[in-house]
Amino acid sequence: MKSSPPAWGSKPMFRAWGKIIKENRLLRDVVVENGDPSLNRTRKVYRALEQMCYELDLENPVWLESNKQEFIRHDRTRFTQDNFIETIEFDFLEFHVIEEDDPA
Repeated sequence: MKSSPPAWGSKPMFRAWGKIIKENRLLRDVVVENGDPSLNRTRKVYRALEQMCYELDLENPVWLESNKQEFIRHDRTRFTQDNFIETIEFDFLEFHVIEEDDPA
């Protein structure tokens, strides 16, 4: 008899994965979570990016129209030097939603 895999948690969770890439190599990554049911998806995305940048010691990037469109289509986007005011020492920060809350 097969048992089901263990659950990640008892409540729905929104999780996003951030990766700093330079010359096709992963330099750092972080996964952030948000289980606050009072926030809508857009606020969870923005809050996850803010938390991710804090943990990676980066300024918050600016969402350009190209980032918004890519994120709408693929649930991921890349932030390059064009998205940051300060100079960055990597090629891009990839932001990817890896787990969504179950719709209520």
